[in-house]
Amino acid sequence: MNRLIQLREYDCIYIQEKVAGRQEERQSISLADFENLKNFILENEKVNKTLFLKITTKNNQEVLQAQNYVGIIQLKSGITIEILPKITNLENNIDDTKKILIKMLKTLKNSPFKTFQLANLKTEKMPLLEIFIQMFLDELAILVRKGIKSDYINIEENQSFLKGKLKINEQLKYNFIHKERFFINFDEYLPDRIENKIIKTTLLKIYDIAISFSIKQRIRTFLFIFDQVEKILNYSNFLKNLKIDRTINYYETVLLWCKTFLLEESFTPYSGKNIAFALLFDMNSLFESYVSDWIKKHCNHSVKLQDTTNYLVDKPKKFQLRPDIVLDDGEVIMDTKWKLVKCEEDISQTDLYQMFAYASKYKNCEKVYIVYPFEKNVFLPEYNTVVCGKNVKIIPVFFDLSKDCMNIYKSF
Repeated sequence: MNRLIQLREYDCIYIQEKVAGRQEERQSISLADFENLKNFILENEKVNKTLFLKITTKNNQEVLQAQNYVGIIQLKSGITIEILPKITNLENNIDDTKKILIKMLKTLKNSPFKTFQLANLKTEKMPLLEIFIQMFLDELAILVRKGIKSDYINIEENQSFLKGKLKINEQLKYNFIHKERFFINFDEYLPDRIENKIIKTTLLKIYDIAISFSIKQRIRTFLFIFDQVEKILNYSNFLKNLKIDRTINYYETVLLWCKTFLLEESFTPYSGKNIAFALLFDMNSLFESYVSDWIKKHCNHSVKLQDTTNYLVDKPKKFQLRPDIVLDDGEVIMDTKWKLVKCEEDISQTDLYQMFAYASKYKNCEKVYIVYPFEKNVFLPEYNTVVCGKNVKIIPVFFDLSKDCMNIYKSF
């Protein structure tokens, strides 16, 4: 049963039997699927200390609430759960939310999203999983136009014709009676090399998880092109140590997509035998990546990302500090926080302590910005404090993803 359930962060998944006929039914799954998804959550919380969905109660019934992870979870029953970021001003616009999510994914390092041109993609009413598959197939179409690489492959076969070298020992062993056959060894120029095997294996996998008929049809076209290529089972080591030489550098993006689909790689590792496919991204990391990229493009200052110069304790060096963005050798520090801030009380004491630590260890620091996702009609105060004998401002600010702007960046 192919069915798509769309959620935003903090939305809930219900048990179908308990909400039949109610509005929540559109975000409900069967009890069996609910238990499988619940086991997936518990397993990852135990193994990876990662909470993709929160097990909680609502109206006296157990529900699964989306947290700060976005992406896709596909159950073995065929249900695909799509979790999108909660972006102020876009609460009722799913297509624009998907476009912003893809724009954020494009800022990730060593990812297949980086080179993609968003204008080329029709995202309207297309499930997120299909968008990712379409992006992969578009990159694969470019590769095919440039030409699939082939190699001389050594082949040993028992044939009815003579070609290459006759293997005497094998001939005597297998064809002592069948004089009409020849056990031969020869080289043939074929596309059956490791990179193409991985692409073929990826095509077979996404064919199984694709939802729409048109996408499956397009995958079949590529499978026909790779007909002479074998599927591969042991691809993990090759993909984890993936290195592209200059002779096949145009394979790089396609192989990064293969890595994404086959290893189901995102920012967050997961495990779960009750799930057919999952691709999940931590919005904290995505928001940090996007804001950092935006600052580098729009700021006329020297910028360091994820600076590791300072430690909270100097002797011995312990508790390394890692602010997201450092401007002008530490005069300005910026740290991103993907969390809902609807009033001053939502700014945690922990966040302020962290900013105070940055200001104390960067000697020239005069301003520290905490960057939160935009909220309407919320005005946040500046905090003035003295750190190591110098006056420092700790300034909470908003970044508006729907308008692609930060309200104070010109004052850096």
